[in-house]
Amino acid sequence: MLTLKLLLVPAFLLMLSLAGRRFGPQVAGWLAGLPVVTGPILFFLAVERGAGFAADAATLALSAVLASVSFSLAYAHAGLRGPWPIALAAGLAAWGAAAWGLSSLRVSAGLALAVSLVTLLAAPRFFPGVTPPPAGHPMGPVELLLRMLAGAVLTVAVTTAAATLGPAWSGLLAVFPVLGIVLAVFSHRQQGAGFAAALLRAMATGLYAFVAFCFVLALGLPAWGTAWAFAVATLAALATQAATSGRIALPARRPT
Repeated sequence: MLTLKLLLVPAFLLMLSLAGRRFGPQVAGWLAGLPVVTGPILFFLAVERGAGFAADAATLALSAVLASVSFSLAYAHAGLRGPWPIALAAGLAAWGAAAWGLSSLRVSAGLALAVSLVTLLAAPRFFPGVTPPPAGHPMGPVELLLRMLAGAVLTVAVTTAAATLGPAWSGLLAVFPVLGIVLAVFSHRQQGAGFAAALLRAMATGLYAFVAFCFVLALGLPAWGTAWAFAVATLAALATQAATSGRIALPARRPT
């Protein structure tokens, strides 16, 4: 599992960073909604703790879309008004408040689905209005390596904590905004607050695939077992991701 943590998330961050450079923040944010961090966490919880434990964690992860979007909204608004440390603190505070509230609730798969869908449908109205900057901003190898390293460190820390807790906080921490933190902070520092805000807004669209993935796991793990549930959940996520591709507008690239 450690090898997977150290390879999968940094490799995905590399892909997202290159996509952001070539196609702009909307495409990078949309792709970041895929359950690349959450999926492996839930899979190993299922292997190590059982399908029932992982199904409960998937239900809380599904409801935690509210916490993920809370992070993105708070960071996007604060980032347009101050430097990235202030924006990051605001985003983490919003995530923590939402996650704490969810941790005290008894959430069913149906209720979690309703919470996540209402959150994603309402979210675009609350993001700041920014004109997406063009793609094509230069990014050096040191910048890419730092992003990948930060992603690996955060993933190991979060998954280690999740493995020691009950299903509620295991599920909530599975949706800790590892990708959002790395992409927002590094994009904010190098490409500006507008780029970061546009990227975080696009992540809300990409999270529909995440919702499909977690909902299938919440229902399918007890009935189908780990292998079949994860196979069907992955297919559902990919199909949902493809279905939302038309909602992503590609900005014009800078002339070279």
